[in-house]
Amino acid sequence: MARPLNTKSRVRLNPYMTAAGLILTRLRWDMTPLSWISRSRLRKLRDAYRGQKAVILCNGPSLLNTDWPLLRGIYTFGLNKINLLFETQQFRPSCIVAVNPFVLRQNADFYNSTNIPLFLDSYAIPAGIGFRKNVIFLHSANIHKFASDCSMSVNQGGTVTFVAMQLAFHMGFSDVAVVGCDHSFHTQGLPNDVCRIHSSDHDHFHPDYFTAGSQWQLPDLPLSEASYSLARTHFHSAGRRLVNATHGGQLDALPRSTLPEFLCSTCP
Repeated sequence: MARPLNTKSRVRLNPYMTAAGLILTRLRWDMTPLSWISRSRLRKLRDAYRGQKAVILCNGPSLLNTDWPLLRGIYTFGLNKINLLFETQQFRPSCIVAVNPFVLRQNADFYNSTNIPLFLDSYAIPAGIGFRKNVIFLHSANIHKFASDCSMSVNQGGTVTFVAMQLAFHMGFSDVAVVGCDHSFHTQGLPNDVCRIHSSDHDHFHPDYFTAGSQWQLPDLPLSEASYSLARTHFHSAGRRLVNATHGGQLDALPRSTLPEFLCSTCP
């Protein structure tokens, strides 16, 4: 169970401040050498996996129902604290994507020690995560668009899963499936409210995903669903496929499939 630590009492829309903030944060990022190195690495990945299949591993409880041997030889995007799965599984994802500030701070020790390729929001720098050969820093822009080219910025869209979808498109994957996306949470509250965990975590695949006493942001399910619909439209308009291969769950914004059906080379 989690309890809100803050609520937003008033929201004032100021397009001038929004535009100025976007420009300022972009200029600050562009002034760092890490920005140009990361953009160069992203450009090299553009369409590097054209025509291949990929699976995005979300972090809901249903992830534990995955038939891991099926993913041998398949490019996989692990998300956030997927490393907690390593306690019981020999499986390792092809890369890991993380953009949330709380996740980046809490999982910094792992990110600093792993050799798995990492796509991390640039907030990882103040979170204490070092820049290495296996690290690419992403710039997040608060613009509700789908970035088919991620070398400039990505849109977080309320969920790291949406960032992984943009990266998968950028890298050229023609068929992408998500698993472990339950799209439902026991914890209730306003979207993006910062909460403190007071018991075991029942909303993720590991009971210590967010340990007792740690903080996290409540999900924005409507924004996430809108982002998934946007991604589906973008994939479809490009002649590509994006499906939900989660075992159960409540995500209906993407067409359903099973993981064996998705991976079957002869299936339409």
